[in-house]
Amino acid sequence: MATDSPNSTAPSQNGTQIRNFLVVVVAIVLTVAFSFGLKTQTTSVSLDSMVKEAIPLEVALSNDKPTLMEFYANWCTSCQAMAPDMKSLKDQYGDRINFVMLNVDNEKWLPEILHYRVDGIPHFVYMKAGGEGIGQAIGEQPRTVIEANLVALAEGTPLPYAQSTGQTSAFSTPVETKDSAADPRGHGSQVVDKS
Repeated sequence: MATDSPNSTAPSQNGTQIRNFLVVVVAIVLTVAFSFGLKTQTTSVSLDSMVKEAIPLEVALSNDKPTLMEFYANWCTSCQAMAPDMKSLKDQYGDRINFVMLNVDNEKWLPEILHYRVDGIPHFVYMKAGGEGIGQAIGEQPRTVIEANLVALAEGTPLPYAQSTGQTSAFSTPVETKDSAADPRGHGSQVVDKS
């Protein structure tokens, strides 16, 4: 007569308990990681949200307030890196200064891109009320530099950092200059479709 030994089911019960324990531990770790992931996503600042809050250029040029105009692109890592500081500065100075954002990937802004000779982004233009440009900064800028310029802009005093350059993301305008010697009828730059 064969009898089942009480120890024959013990290894399978131990294996099941260990497996269940590991499943619980993995579930807890994934829950904590997911929770931290959501917290970092909700506190980060996106360029899209900043654009929605930005003042349209037409309004900025006519509302008698000085303006900080930023040329940017969603793919620009420098623009993304500066977004939290720019959002904070807009929250602090937005009642006295227009914050305008122009996407360099939008052909609508080609006249402004050419006028301000944007060849790297982010590219900032500081303007007095009415739209007269009085200073520019190209590339990543320390918050302290931008803030010092904003304070001066709001007070109507000279910008302490009127021309500064930091790390940029490469950008080239869809414009090429034709050689006037090759074409006597050429009159300078021509828009070229690079797509």
